[in-house]
Amino acid sequence: MSVWAAAALVLLAAAAPVCLWVASRGSTVRRLAGMCLLSNVVGAVFLLLPQTYQRSSYQDLALVLAVLAPAGTLVFTRFAAGPRRAPDDAEREGSDT
Repeated sequence: MSVWAAAALVLLAAAAPVCLWVASRGSTVRRLAGMCLLSNVVGAVFLLLPQTYQRSSYQDLALVLAVLAPAGTLVFTRFAAGPRRAPDDAEREGSDT
C-alpha cells in the first residue's frame, strides 16, 4: 500500500465518520459545519487518490466537488433557515387591531 492510499484511508476512516456524526446531530449551525468539513475531507481524498493510482483524470472529481460544495452549503442554509417572510407581512400581523 502506498503512502497516498494510506493517507486517504486515514481520512476516510477517522475524519469522515466524525463529520457525519456532527452533520447528523445538534443545532443547524453545527450540522452545517459538519457538512462543510465533510466536503473538505472528501475533496482531500479525491486529491490523494490520483496520486495513488497514477491517473490524473481523477482530479476532476476534486475540482467538481470544490465548485459544487459551496453551492450545496448555500442550499442547505436556505432550507434550514425556513421560509422568508416579506416585511409587509410582518407589519400586517403586528397591527391586527
